[in-house]
Amino acid sequence: MEIKTIDSSESKTLNDVLKDFIFHCQYEKGLSGKTIAAYQIDLKQLKEYLYTFYSVELIKSVSKEMIKAYLQKISDYKPKTIKRKIASMKAFFSFYEFENETFINPFRKMKIHLKEPYILPTVMCDSEIKQILEFLYRQRIQNNRHNGYTYKAQIRNIAIIELLFATGVRVSELSQLQCKDVDLIHAVIKVYGKGSRERIIQICSEDVIAILNEYKELIQPTTSFFINRFGHEISAQSIRLLVKRCVKELKLSKHITPHTFRHTFATLLLEEDVDIKYIQSLLGHSSIVTTQIYTHVNSNKQKEILYQKHPRNKIEIKV
Repeated sequence: MEIKTIDSSESKTLNDVLKDFIFHCQYEKGLSGKTIAAYQIDLKQLKEYLYTFYSVELIKSVSKEMIKAYLQKISDYKPKTIKRKIASMKAFFSFYEFENETFINPFRKMKIHLKEPYILPTVMCDSEIKQILEFLYRQRIQNNRHNGYTYKAQIRNIAIIELLFATGVRVSELSQLQCKDVDLIHAVIKVYGKGSRERIIQICSEDVIAILNEYKELIQPTTSFFINRFGHEISAQSIRLLVKRCVKELKLSKHITPHTFRHTFATLLLEEDVDIKYIQSLLGHSSIVTTQIYTHVNSNKQKEILYQKHPRNKIEIKV
């Protein structure tokens, strides 16, 4: 009598494969915690959908039709979010397909065209940056209790905003900045960006160096450079709330976030005719295509260019 053996891959649940996939991403590919968290959120949502609507638990039972139905369900999300969820699913099923040759990937021969609308990034003008900085510096001057926590927080907040604009770093890069990566003697910071790419950024403003030195001497951080009242690393969300509070107090009409400082940093450098390759390096972009979103010009610069360079302005009409 022939005894049939059960292939363990045939009984793999979505939950089992998800655990294997996250292990692979974390320890074999060395992906960032943020990327892994996004994978977990997206794939958990897919897993719950498949179980709720199709009672599917085994990965071999997932079909192309189920995936198409799921894509229809999430079609109301923002295009950027949908693209991320599709990327998460593709990575997940491709991982299992590589591990199990008999598995039929539901994304095989599935063409998905999702056009993301091109939206110019919000950029601040000089006067808006000045308003935010003056607001924070004014708060510090008005506070006479230099020994209290409020004063220390005010110094820290100024240093955060100054560094955001001076370097164009991402909010996550700034919140995770370590003391060992801040060299105020040589005026440089070492930043660890996406994909564990390291870059060095010069700080070329005496005012920024001065406030960073004042913050460091007053707070004396030991591990994380920017810390909260409990001595722990300040969160990216706390920095977002700081910027939001400034915008609200000043009644600025633009939607300004920490990332707006990054957009402004890049755009203003471009308008000063800085080579885009240098800006790519400063921003830590792996591809110059990403940096090219900043090659738009604002209305003031556009007016200046057209006024000075447009050939029609040199044509005299004689009648």
